[in-house]
Amino acid sequence: MNDRDIIASAEKFFLNSPLNYVSEDVAMRPEYIGMKIFDPPIFAFGSADDEIFSEFKTPEIIGEHSLMPADFLPGAKSVISFFLPYAERIKSSNSLDYDWPSGEWLHGRIEGQSFVKALSEHVCGLLTRSGYRSLIPAFDERCTTGTKGNKFSSNWSERHVAFACGLGTFGLSKGLITEKGTCGRFGSIITELDLPKSVRPYEDAYEYCIMCGACIPHCPAGAITEDGKDDALCSAFLDKVIEKHKPWYGCGKCQVDVPCESNNPGA
Repeated sequence: MNDRDIIASAEKFFLNSPLNYVSEDVAMRPEYIGMKIFDPPIFAFGSADDEIFSEFKTPEIIGEHSLMPADFLPGAKSVISFFLPYAERIKSSNSLDYDWPSGEWLHGRIEGQSFVKALSEHVCGLLTRSGYRSLIPAFDERCTTGTKGNKFSSNWSERHVAFACGLGTFGLSKGLITEKGTCGRFGSIITELDLPKSVRPYEDAYEYCIMCGACIPHCPAGAITEDGKDDALCSAFLDKVIEKHKPWYGCGKCQVDVPCESNNPGA
């Protein structure tokens, strides 16, 4: 079992899973039935012992509550991170106006997260059946948000994990910019299998962001400025989206029609 085996199995699952399409029983409207959610995933592999996970514990990054891979899985050797970029229809629909998220985007956020879980479980199951203890932190009961009174802070941040593994760097809106852009969802698996580590091709946390400010006027909450994003304002707007579209929610306006929508503008 190696990194190539994992990627090949994940790509096969991606191509054959009906969960990557909006089903009739969950579609908000008939025109969303059969809509594709994601394009093929990209993967990166990190070391569970990488000192960067300790750095996440500093107050300036996440905080002391940020957990190490070994906190979830003693004896962990590797962290697998992946990014699923949204399909073009989801991205383009969300840039038609900047008042409310499109129905396509809402499906991408909610049904898309169900697919993230399914793909994670597929990879985790592959590793477990091969004899390597593995788990999915995001769906573990120890994974929490709101730790230390900060409701915007998780003890296992998928974006920070992706940064640690080499998938990308942060942008002004706090999204993570990958080689396939910012529009999409992240997932991760911790395993005791010792896998080859991906190169982290950057040093600065914002290296891929060109600080163009294109995301600033797109935010319906006015949460983004040249100094970054106000999580409280962003969260308040998401609460309004939940009220309007429950059980769906999301926004993503800062991720569309910007240079980092589908690629790395800092390349």
